[in-house]
Amino acid sequence: MKRYIISFAVLTLFLVSCTDLTDELYDRIPNDKYPENAGQAALITVPVYSSMQGLIDGGGWWFLQEIPSDEMVAPTRLTDWDDGGKWRALHTHTWTNTTEAVASLWFPMYSGIGQANKLIEANQPFAGQPAADLTIAKVKTMRAFYYYILIDNYGDVPFETNYANAVKTPTKTSKAVIFNAIVKDVEDAIVVLKTNPGNSKISVNLGMAYTLLTKLYLNAEVYTGTAQWVKAEAAAKAVIDLGTYSLETEALKPFITENQFSPENIFQIPFDEDSYTGFNLHMRTLHYLNNQTFGMTAGPWNGFAASEDHFNTFDAADARKKGFLVGQQYDLAGKKLVEGGKNVILDPHIPALLMDGTFTPEQIRFSGARVAKFEIKKAAKENLSNDFPLFRYADVLLMKAEAAIRQGKNGDAEINQVRARAGVPNFTNTTLDQLLAERGREMFWEGHRRQDLIRFGKFNAAWWEKPASSPDRNTFPIPQWVKDTNPNL
Repeated sequence: MKRYIISFAVLTLFLVSCTDLTDELYDRIPNDKYPENAGQAALITVPVYSSMQGLIDGGGWWFLQEIPSDEMVAPTRLTDWDDGGKWRALHTHTWTNTTEAVASLWFPMYSGIGQANKLIEANQPFAGQPAADLTIAKVKTMRAFYYYILIDNYGDVPFETNYANAVKTPTKTSKAVIFNAIVKDVEDAIVVLKTNPGNSKISVNLGMAYTLLTKLYLNAEVYTGTAQWVKAEAAAKAVIDLGTYSLETEALKPFITENQFSPENIFQIPFDEDSYTGFNLHMRTLHYLNNQTFGMTAGPWNGFAASEDHFNTFDAADARKKGFLVGQQYDLAGKKLVEGGKNVILDPHIPALLMDGTFTPEQIRFSGARVAKFEIKKAAKENLSNDFPLFRYADVLLMKAEAAIRQGKNGDAEINQVRARAGVPNFTNTTLDQLLAERGREMFWEGHRRQDLIRFGKFNAAWWEKPASSPDRNTFPIPQWVKDTNPNL
């Protein structure tokens, strides 16, 4: 188990087992029991981060960012992966407010916000004390992160910053108003974090706050109608100027199993195959027999694949292309995998989104480039131990370049750092279309593509097995179960 996973588990166990202390910490903090240092303060913030754990799988966020985009496909393979059509609905932009992923994201985000509001109120009486100020700054930043996810995905949503006096059935607040409020929270927090930047990659640190601010400003035009490219560039530059982060020497190294100390990863979700589960992308994408490729203890489910068009954007020499599995598949001993008398040869071409009995068994079961961007270690279990980077330095470089280009400046220096690491030639006078394609190659399957396509005005375009969609598809509807419990929505 990873070292900081052990620490995180101990903190969580402490909170769960010490009921009386938990009640005191969250309902009122006695003067003689207030945390005396940052380490003790970190203990009481653990519940604020818990909602991140479900972002990749059960919480729906990752599905909503990738499946409706142009870079991945969740094809129906005869009866496998039909699931009532929920994956096809995401691909074709025909989801409703009862579609599973749409309905699943809401609760964990507001749960995290509720925990944040509770802790902020508990700390307010101690404002002015360094430990309390630091705790409030970090928790407000995390609350801003959850609201960022909400306005990015749902648009106008309820905005609540109180706990004890929270409105039970709130109305919606415009995403522009929420944007302005959370930007202020993050900017105020940065002032405090400068005195104690922190180095944890699984909790708020100064680099994380600046990167979140970059994301907010980069998408400001989508959220508010007013572009803020100058501020986006400045925020990205602030991350770079910290000198804390750097690109890994190899393109896929940020995604290895032991990636918890990667100099490239700024903010990530901790996962462990036994203790902090919820990351099973390999199970969703690998062919059934690929368990023999990696000596896995469980059989994969033969589902998700890269879209053929996305796969074809990679040059043959691009080191990032090693993040795909295509062609003849082998077991650990180098023996060819064979299924039903046929060699398991994974073909990037997917003949249809819905493959029924009119397609050959090979088309149904072998089609689509599978994604192994996140290292699958030997004897991997059903859940991976790789941490999932939500914010990464390569992304910061690309965001800075984009903000510069949108101001009519040149962004080649930052883009070419990323391309050089991938082993591909430099760009000259990079265009926005080139930048979007580069973001696709660098950030694929990390949960950025939907947002990128919206920002570039391309999310509603037609692509493979997906007709043009209307602009109202840029956000998801408030889940029906939420509307059933709140008549004001």
